Amino acid sequence: MAANVKKIAELLGAKVVAQIPDTGGGAFGAARLAEIVATLQARLRPGVGKRPGRPTVVTWTVSPKVPMSAATEAKLARLAERVSTAERKISPMQLAAQLLEEVVAKLPDE
Repeated sequence: MAANVKKIAELLGAKVVAQIPDTGGGAFGAARLAEIVATLQARLRPGVGKRPGRPTVVTWTVSPKVPMSAATEAKLARLAERVSTAERKISPMQLAAQLLEEVVAKLPDE
């Protein structure tokens, strides 16, 4: 947190109690999640062949297993169910992969 924020708060008689995350909950967090889901839905392509399987993002060529807590898995499952539509079901791991891609893409290349 910038020192000037603390100074401004002090001058106003206020106190900084917490730092707001970049994409937290509430309306802005919901809007950000909606944008991430829309991006994922636009990137998903059906498989080809006799038994095409679940739609996927064609640039995803690696399928690693990512350990996570049961609470995180449950939350991803609830989110995936909420954002899935009758036309396009999104799995919890597809949503997790898209979230991970969005975050990593914003990191510096170094």
